[in-house]
Amino acid sequence: MISDLKGTFSQISNNNKRSAIREILKLTQNPEIISFAGGLPAPESFPVDALDSIVSDMLREEGAAVLQYDATEGVTELRELLVKKYQNEGVQCSLDNMIVTTGSQQGLDLVGKVFVNQGDVVICGLPSYLGGISAFQAYGAKMEGVPMDEQGMSAELLEAKLIELAEEGIKPKFIYVIPDFQNPTGITMPESRRLEIIALAHKYDVLIVEDCPYREVRFDGEPQRMMYDLDNDDHVITLGTFSKIFAPGFRIGWILGPKDVNEKIVVAKQSADLCTPTFVQKIAIRYMNSGVFESNLQKTIDLYHQRRDVMLAEMEKCMPDCVKWTRPEGGMFLFITLPEHMDALELFHKAIEKKVAFVTGNVFYCDGGGTNTIRLNFSYVNNEKAIAGIQRLAEIIEAEVMAEA
Repeated sequence: MISDLKGTFSQISNNNKRSAIREILKLTQNPEIISFAGGLPAPESFPVDALDSIVSDMLREEGAAVLQYDATEGVTELRELLVKKYQNEGVQCSLDNMIVTTGSQQGLDLVGKVFVNQGDVVICGLPSYLGGISAFQAYGAKMEGVPMDEQGMSAELLEAKLIELAEEGIKPKFIYVIPDFQNPTGITMPESRRLEIIALAHKYDVLIVEDCPYREVRFDGEPQRMMYDLDNDDHVITLGTFSKIFAPGFRIGWILGPKDVNEKIVVAKQSADLCTPTFVQKIAIRYMNSGVFESNLQKTIDLYHQRRDVMLAEMEKCMPDCVKWTRPEGGMFLFITLPEHMDALELFHKAIEKKVAFVTGNVFYCDGGGTNTIRLNFSYVNNEKAIAGIQRLAEIIEAEVMAEA
């Protein structure tokens, strides 16, 4: 072994840390543990039978062509289908605006690679998706958090942060937001707030990175227009994915962005993977054209709707009055706020002993806050286990409340 291996690694590699959520998930592998920790779609939502037929037909009809390299931007037909999907929603976009990525996580990484230099400032919500924070920090970003309210990132506090940075001579590279069923809170940003944030992006000449992995999984309320659609002035880059509406194992995502930005992203992607796997893109094309996509998505929405309702009902029944939580209109997560004195990490270890697991909310705070918060996933665990898990969690929290009394 080389004598100074750490010194041989790059600065970025030495600064990178393992995902806190992935490390937590290792503790939940025991099948006896009821885990609300992962951000996992329900396996019941995967269209196994439809894919069996699609893959067989595809190999018989297209043969070796589906096993070949394709364009870095993605298979043209898939890009056309995705563009058409957005155009049907009234979004003005063309093929030049669409790149297929290897999951939306690659999209986050490519955005960091293209825009972030060591020490550059990126603004995100408090809290915000850990995978986004990690992707940007890997390239040296300094994350600056803006608190959220019940409508998402506070526009008032965002402007205060932008003014503060401007006074220090700092211009952020971009503002990172998850406007629909935000991870980890489940909050949806209304159109009025989206417009406020877009106006600030224009005023201070800052890009917005709009992460939309859950947008299609809505079961309450009215769909809100995408920030990309509301802006229409090349200030917004949007990330999408099939992971929550088709199958996460396919690792297909996409970037909807300004042409000049996408040209840079394509170059960055070429050095990462040359192209997203042709085979899975070809399957996705057939799946989208089969008519199964829409019906299976509706079944997924109905399933998650039911599971969310079961979890919320059990929380209303069992949780102490001092505990608060969000009531998401879609997506996969809800967020619990405990009394300020309570430490979610201490609670986590006690929960593991009782064979129930969650993710501590502090990992989603770039400023180290949120120590009294918890993220729960409601999409993966069936209703019976969800009820039992919430009962166990409520008992643990109740015991902590009584101990402090």
